[in-house]
Amino acid sequence: MAMDPKKHEMPLQDAKVRAHNFAEVTLGYTEEVAVAEAKRCLNCKNRPCVEACPVNISIPEFISEIKKGNFDGAYGIISQSSSLPAVCGRVCPQETQCESKCTMGIKFEPVGIGRLERFVADRHNEKSEDEKIEVRSNGKKVAVVGSGPSGLTCAGDLAKKGYEVTVFEALHLAGGVLVYGIPEFRLPKDIVRREVDTLKKYGVDVQTNVVIGRTKTVDELFEEGYRAVFIGSGAGLPNFMNIPGESLKGVYSANEFLTRSNLMKAYEDDCRTPIMHAKNVAVVGGGNVAMDAARTALRLGADHVYIVYRRSMQELPARREEVEHAEEEGVEFHLLRNPVEIIGYNNSDDRKDPMNGFVIGIKVIKCELGEPDERGRRRPVEVPGSEYVIDVDCVIMAIGTSPNPLIKNTTEGLEVNRHGGIIVEEATGKTSRECVYAGGDAVTGAATVILAMGAGKTAAKAIDEYLSGE
Repeated sequence: MAMDPKKHEMPLQDAKVRAHNFAEVTLGYTEEVAVAEAKRCLNCKNRPCVEACPVNISIPEFISEIKKGNFDGAYGIISQSSSLPAVCGRVCPQETQCESKCTMGIKFEPVGIGRLERFVADRHNEKSEDEKIEVRSNGKKVAVVGSGPSGLTCAGDLAKKGYEVTVFEALHLAGGVLVYGIPEFRLPKDIVRREVDTLKKYGVDVQTNVVIGRTKTVDELFEEGYRAVFIGSGAGLPNFMNIPGESLKGVYSANEFLTRSNLMKAYEDDCRTPIMHAKNVAVVGGGNVAMDAARTALRLGADHVYIVYRRSMQELPARREEVEHAEEEGVEFHLLRNPVEIIGYNNSDDRKDPMNGFVIGIKVIKCELGEPDERGRRRPVEVPGSEYVIDVDCVIMAIGTSPNPLIKNTTEGLEVNRHGGIIVEEATGKTSRECVYAGGDAVTGAATVILAMGAGKTAAKAIDEYLSGE
């Protein structure tokens, strides 16, 4: 039988329809399509896709079970390595990781590994509400700070080994960036809830509205009997450009804009948290967060949404799929442009202080790509005299985030780098403080969900080895 050279298409909502609702854009494979896609896998003996996966899922093995129609068996294989398969199947950049090493991809399109992982996880979650899991406790307590992907992964791996794990989350819902940062149309919050509920079945205790560093400190956690602490508090401190006008009304960090929409559901008519329903929106940045903010602004009723990015489309760091979806939905791209000022207007009688006013435009300057920077990316060079103004009434800054300094400032002996990231041993996640481990964005700054999960997995293994050998 001839091998299909292309992966099976993922069914989508129509672009014109989905641009005005918050329902999930991608609709998922059916059983028939999943089996057909699985049959494209060559089941390579050298398994290059596994090596490229940050959590080392046994990819050929789980795909082989799908070929047989043994979907429960496939889920069992995935769950040995991943605590969040339904999440990873949606937001993990497979195209630059496992699928980029797929042998099938040498001549044809790679196998849709992420789409198959999502199918298996969704099918399992639909029928697992009453599932009971028994784990024998080893009597040792571990605290996990933060319920994002690194924290949940660390908690899940340790709980499966019998540790009594408590996750402390600062917000009122568990999930970290999965609930406050990624929009409903990309990652439905019910998916995150189900993944967290699965971890609870292993005995993980999730305590929300607990701010470590304020409600209690890391030192107090040890006093309460925890034998080790994992810090997975993320990178929730937004970065700004420090250009004139950033304090105007109508200027948001992407963190605030997305949190109000995703976690606090500001798009609902009866929501108690306000958000600007602007008609013309500029989003500064070119990553996945910028795409999320731009597509959210469209769904909140904007007539025009512009991505302003200082490099070209080839350098755009967002996932190609997310860029394509944004273009289909009507997001406009102003590339090789760098903001130099946000222009405001004070609608009171005293117009001498525009910083008290409202956004009416963003001034940008054209750029050209010059020599590569230290990371090999061509450095944008501004073209003198090329400034022009884009008329907008809202600007969203999506240019990255940094780790919050709260835990660093309240924990003695915890070393951090110049960017505020916690310094750890790469092989173990161990910090400079005895029995304290860290991983994810709190260490690296803003990165991908799957890399954060890999860090949580690494730390869980190191914590288990340490506490088992005490």
